[in-house]
Amino acid sequence: ALMSVILETSKGDIVIDLFTELCPRTTQNFLKLCQIKYFNHCLFHNVQSNFLVQTGDPTKTGKGGDSIHGLLYGPQARFFDDEIVPSLKHREKGVVGMASLGENQNASQFYITTAENLHSLDGKHTVFGQVAEGWDVLEAINDMPCDKDGRPLQNVRIHHTIILDDPTPPVPKLEEMYAAAIEASPERQISEDPSRLEDDWDPNTAKEEADSRAVYERQQDQEAKNRAAVLEMIGDLPEADAAPPPNVLFICKLNPVTEEEDLDLIFSRFGKVVSCDIVRDSKTGESLCYGFIGFETESSCEEAYFKMNNVLIDDRRIKVDFSQSVSGLWKNFKTDGKMSTKGGLDDDDHGSKSRLQLKTKHSAHQGLRGTGGTRGYDYVFDEADDQGRGSKRRR
Repeated sequence: ALMSVILETSKGDIVIDLFTELCPRTTQNFLKLCQIKYFNHCLFHNVQSNFLVQTGDPTKTGKGGDSIHGLLYGPQARFFDDEIVPSLKHREKGVVGMASLGENQNASQFYITTAENLHSLDGKHTVFGQVAEGWDVLEAINDMPCDKDGRPLQNVRIHHTIILDDPTPPVPKLEEMYAAAIEASPERQISEDPSRLEDDWDPNTAKEEADSRAVYERQQDQEAKNRAAVLEMIGDLPEADAAPPPNVLFICKLNPVTEEEDLDLIFSRFGKVVSCDIVRDSKTGESLCYGFIGFETESSCEEAYFKMNNVLIDDRRIKVDFSQSVSGLWKNFKTDGKMSTKGGLDDDDHGSKSRLQLKTKHSAHQGLRGTGGTRGYDYVFDEADDQGRGSKRRR
């Protein structure tokens, strides 16, 4: 007598007729595993073109799987004996047999042949079924592109099994243990292996999604350009294509006592520092605890970014990031509305210097003002401005 089981796979349905009278032990094991949905989501982990396809391992490795006896009584009962029938040969396509680890070592894994006259398998594996329908599905699995180990590059799995008739006696203990699995509907599983395409991947759908993403990205780019053009028109940007300098770091969470000279000394270990500014209150001159450091090269800036974040300076753990400010570009913007070709932090060509540069120059040129040994304070001017003011006073 022939009893049938339907394998609902990601490529379609395959109907298998079982030889329940010739192989009662093997077919009972197969039917009961189908009943408790043991094969749900099992991958076809081994596909050898024009030879066979193999599945039935819930671990998806090709090394796992238990028989119903192993599920009931533990690892010592994992395997059961062969039921090799001389009349059942591998003459035709679609022969279903047990993929055993060796003689009398059958568990849950099984194979389906995809070629005729595979006599090398005769007498070594238990044949317990034959494909009756779903030949196109079997061919589709057989033709899947695979890696060197025979695993398909796109997952092919059994989603569900349907028993059309089960003449084997029930196993009460098994049904009690897996009552929830018997009643529950299978849930689709997503592969965690990024090197594999999932079973529902469709190249046409994937192309449409890629095209829609490209359209969305183009729209976002165009909107960003439009916003930048508006900011340029209202005077918030020097020009629409303005971008933050890549060699400037933004530093925050500074201690109020930290000075530009301190930062210059600390950060100069990564390369030449061309500008160093701590932003201060316009009225009191007190530090606002954040600032900017410019380097001569981008590589120095990147090295400082990776090594100085969360570093302790003056009992404060500072935060470092690449600057997103374009305010420094205004000094390079000429009266005709065009950016200087030099750009960046080329301060000397435009008469503006960072606070650190001014302090250093003033200390060397003027010395400390004041009398009687008491330090005095005065405004800091460029040399040209200082000379101009002196000549004016002499007049």
